[in-house]
Amino acid sequence: MSGYEHFPPPGAPVGEPATPPPPGWAPPSSTTSDRQRPWTPPVGMLGAAHKPGVIPLRPLGLGDLYDASFRVIRFNPQATVGVAVLVAALTMAVPVLVTAVLTFTLGLTIDESSEGVGDTVSSWSTLTSALMLQVSLVFVTACVAHVVSQAAIGRRTTLAATWAATRGRRWRLVGLSLLVLVSFLAIIVGYVVAWVLVVELTDGAVLPLLFGFVSVPAFLALMGWVWIRLLYLPAPVLVLEQVGMLRAIGRGYRLSARQTWRTLGIALLTLLITVVAAQMLAVPFSVAGLLLSDVVDPAHSALVLVVSQALATVAAAAFAGPFTAAVVSLQYVDLRMRKEGYDVELMARAGVLGR
Repeated sequence: MSGYEHFPPPGAPVGEPATPPPPGWAPPSSTTSDRQRPWTPPVGMLGAAHKPGVIPLRPLGLGDLYDASFRVIRFNPQATVGVAVLVAALTMAVPVLVTAVLTFTLGLTIDESSEGVGDTVSSWSTLTSALMLQVSLVFVTACVAHVVSQAAIGRRTTLAATWAATRGRRWRLVGLSLLVLVSFLAIIVGYVVAWVLVVELTDGAVLPLLFGFVSVPAFLALMGWVWIRLLYLPAPVLVLEQVGMLRAIGRGYRLSARQTWRTLGIALLTLLITVVAAQMLAVPFSVAGLLLSDVVDPAHSALVLVVSQALATVAAAAFAGPFTAAVVSLQYVDLRMRKEGYDVELMARAGVLGR
C-alpha cells in the first residue's frame, strides 16, 4: 500500500474522513522521488504510442505491409494516386506527341496496304511505355516515401508539398532511374550474347542444354539480387535521408542485408498482384483503342491506337504506381525498425514520447 493515497468510497459526503489506514501504515518519505517509481502510461496511450498514424510502429508482416499500403493510399489519395497519375501522364505524353508529329507531318497511317505497320506502332508504343513507366516509377516511389513517412506519424501532406520534398534530389532520381534501366538492360544483353556464343561456338545440343540448365537459375538469381540489394531501396533513401545516389545505393545494400530473400519474395508477390490488376484496368482502354482504330479515318488510326494505349497505361499506373511505391517505402520503414529502432524515432517525431 505504500505510495498510494486513500480516497473516500463513492457516494461518501465531502469532508468526512476517509477510511482509516491500516495499522503500521506511514506516509511516504519526503526523500522518495516520483521519478523513482515506474511510470505507467494512461489507459489508451500505449496503443497510440505504437500507432500514432496509419502504420503500426513495429516490425511489419506481409499482411501488415499490404494493409498499411492501402491505408496510406486512402489516408492521402491526392499525394499517392495523384502523383502516380500525374507522373504517368507526363511520361506517356512523349509517345503520344511523337506519334502526333509523325501523323500530321509524314502521314503515318495504318491501312491494308501497310502490312505490319499497325503491329510496329503498337509494339513501339508498348515498349516505350514500359520503359518510361519503369523510369517514372522511381519518382513515384520517392514521392510516396515522403507520404508514408508523414502518414506514419499521423500527418497528411499535399501533392505540392510532396513534390517539394524532392527538391534538390530530382537529378539524383533521374540518375537512379537511368541506372535502373541500364543495369537491367546490360544484364539482359549480356545474357543474350552469352547464349549466342554458346550456340554458335558449339556443335550439338548437349552443351546448350547444360548451359541453359545452369545459367537460367543463375540469371534469375542475379536479376533478383541486383534488384533488391542495389536498386530497390535507394529511392526512399534519397528522399528521406537526403544523401547522394551512390550513398543511397550503399544504404539500401546494408538495409537489405540478411533480409534479401524475404524482401525479394514480397517484391515479387507485389509485382504479380500489380501486373494482374494493371492488366484488368488497362484492357477496356486497349480494346476501345483497337475498335476505334478500325472505324476512324486511316490517317488518324495510328494516333488513336497510341492514345488508347497511353490512357491504358495511365489507368494501370493509378493503381500499380502508388501501391508498389507504398510497399517499397513500407519495406524501407520496416527494415529500419527491425535494425535501427526507427519506430522510436517516428514516435518522437509524432510527439508521443514527449507526452
